[in-house]
Amino acid sequence: MNQGKKVFGHLLTRWATPLAKKFTYSCSMAGNPVNLGPGLRTVGIVVNVAAFAVPAICAAADEPRRPNIVIILADDMGFADMGSYGSEIKTPNMDSLAKDGVRFTNFYTHASSSPTRSMLLTGVDTHLNGLGNMDEWTAPNQWGHDGYEGYLNDQVVTLPQMLRDAGYHTYMVGKWHMGKSPKQIPAARGFERDFSLLDGAGSYWDMTNFTAASPKTVFTEDGKYLSKLPDDYYATKTYTDKLIGFIDANHGDGKPFFAYVSHQAPHDPFHLPRDWRTRHVGEYDKGWDTVRQERLKRQIELGIMPADTQLSERMWFIPDPIVLAPAPRAILGKKMELYAGMVENMDFHVGRLIDHLKKIGEYENTVFIVFGDNGAEGTDLFAMIAGTPGTRDFLYAAIKWSQTHPNAWGDPGSYVGYGPMWAQVSMTPFSQYKGWLAEGGIRNALIISGPAVKRPKGGINRGLMHVADLMPTLLEIAGASYPKTYGGHEVPALLGKSWVPMLAGRTDTPRSEQDYLAWELFGNRAVRQGEWKLRWEYEPFGKGEWELYNLAADPGERKNLAAERPDKVKALLALWDSYVRTNNVILPSRSVFEALKDKLPQRVPDDPGYPPLLYKKQFVPPKDMLADPKP
Repeated sequence: MNQGKKVFGHLLTRWATPLAKKFTYSCSMAGNPVNLGPGLRTVGIVVNVAAFAVPAICAAADEPRRPNIVIILADDMGFADMGSYGSEIKTPNMDSLAKDGVRFTNFYTHASSSPTRSMLLTGVDTHLNGLGNMDEWTAPNQWGHDGYEGYLNDQVVTLPQMLRDAGYHTYMVGKWHMGKSPKQIPAARGFERDFSLLDGAGSYWDMTNFTAASPKTVFTEDGKYLSKLPDDYYATKTYTDKLIGFIDANHGDGKPFFAYVSHQAPHDPFHLPRDWRTRHVGEYDKGWDTVRQERLKRQIELGIMPADTQLSERMWFIPDPIVLAPAPRAILGKKMELYAGMVENMDFHVGRLIDHLKKIGEYENTVFIVFGDNGAEGTDLFAMIAGTPGTRDFLYAAIKWSQTHPNAWGDPGSYVGYGPMWAQVSMTPFSQYKGWLAEGGIRNALIISGPAVKRPKGGINRGLMHVADLMPTLLEIAGASYPKTYGGHEVPALLGKSWVPMLAGRTDTPRSEQDYLAWELFGNRAVRQGEWKLRWEYEPFGKGEWELYNLAADPGERKNLAAERPDKVKALLALWDSYVRTNNVILPSRSVFEALKDKLPQRVPDDPGYPPLLYKKQFVPPKDMLADPKP
């Protein structure tokens, strides 16, 4: 009897093994490999699987694959710097994602780098996740308080941790800026593979950092600190090379991937290969006012901005370029040429990634999310870091960043930023730039494409959106959910709202008119609800008091309505107070902007053509009234 069972079992196994392989192959074609072989090695299991399990498993396998997710984050790229948002800068690859997807015009980040990144990866407000202030500028009264650690704290769970637990590969390349100790690096916060710059900025060519106290930038690769960089290192290229390698190493195993492509570009210093430096020679000599006007015109034509949009005021300390001599105008124009080259080079490498995903058959199943981390950089960071003659940092800067001739700009050892005039161009049509809570500091372009987007391709959406929305959105796309506890402790509630219904076309905005957004950084603060915005900023950029703007009618924040609408001020102040209580906001006792009023000229209105003295041209008499002097 036992011998008969063995023979029968052997025959069934010989029959079932190729059948199992057949089912494994057909299910794998749907993108979900199912290995049925081991389950067919006993008689009873063979019968059960053959009769019941195989159809059920294959039905599950035939369901659509979960999509890959790629976040392309540009560092300091402005709202108006892509072609699809009105720029003359050539960005065909990012624009192709806009053509295949949707552009958004009311998307908010934070006003600086690490605060934005902290909310992107946690979905939790900065004052709770550890970046209540940037590590570099934490105020004395914030030291030692929860939420102000200067790195992602242990109370939060990260997006890569959740996606990894949900069965995704998790990859990161580029800038981290949220902690350097072994428990704070990307590998410790959920990334399976990484090649990361831990600092906030640095050379694109090597490990040169900005200060004498910290002369060397710090990198990790797959959780190990690097002693040196690859021989052919150039930041934007190397990040892309590494990511493509990560994807290829696991391609074909059936698991989707999440890639956080955190580019350093186009953050200063403007370092780039020589053949990328001369693609806009002379184009910006016409000056920032003209370029800003041209960008706004294209934005209106594209439908990015309403037809009646006015530019924000040119900042009072920036000269009208028409009064500059040709040489300084050309030198300042060259800085913008380099910036344009940085953006175009980054776009080229984005194109390399897109092309590779198409080549390996993953493009159609990939959700792309493209945006900048804050407003464009208008502050002279190098001057701020180097300080004054006689200091160690000034000496360090003179030695390590000594390539100051314009012909060397872009080389190792050069440091070029483009200044507030071009930052306002990057943020067309908005007011101010990075670090501030005017629209130019916190509103950014956003492109989303891929299988999660069911709206008409190439469309534009004006829903009110926030970077903290990415956590709930991407968890929903991945089929995961946000936990109440993680690692044995409760986690903070999510700040954001899922975009999935909006991306599917079921609604036009993730927020109601009652929902609001709020920000605080360096002591500057703001609240937005619906079309209304209340902001407080240090002088002289602000008034040192609350200002009120209607962004639907006045996106450039030109007309302060606080005196006219005290009721609206009161209502928004109540929301601000609620935000402070809910999110552990500690207003700083010191600010990076605390002495700015004394360093800049007195603020005056921006009236085109004033004073007339500067604009009056040579008087030319009528020709028929000309005469030579009489003898």
